Amino acid sequence: MDGKSGPNERVRQLRDQAEELERAAQHAADPEERQRLKDRALRIREKSEREYGRGSGTMDPM
Repeated sequence: MDGKSGPNERVRQLRDQAEELERAAQHAADPEERQRLKDRALRIREKSEREYGRGSGTMDPM
């Protein structure tokens, strides 16, 4: 890669990060930590949708 990161790459990174947090939440023993991780994942997903639009980074079916 040449170090350039387009919007699709950024969307993928945000979604990967949110998925990683959700997986960590599933394994968290502490209920407060579990909720904190879930909330953080949700904020990341919302940020991704707000900045890049819903469905960004995916192929258009049309």
